Amino acid sequence: MFMIFSLNRMDILPMNDAGFRRAVSRFYLDGKPASDDDIVKISECCKPFRSIAVWYLWRSIDTTPKGPIQSQQGK
Repeated sequence: MFMIFSLNRMDILPMNDAGFRRAVSRFYLDGKPASDDDIVKISECCKPFRSIAVWYLWRSIDTTPKGPIQSQQGK
């Protein structure tokens, strides 16, 4: 995460991140556990911008609403 958010590296693949692995498993492998080989194969299409894909995968499993939709709830 430091390399992605602080150093702004565009091609980082956090293989040991639980949230990232959970999102890959959910969206690409029908809920089956993702192996390192599976993740590398799936990520090849995003090279050299895998950090951006990782960010979207993290956001896809985040259940807390963000942005303008959150401010309009309850109206």
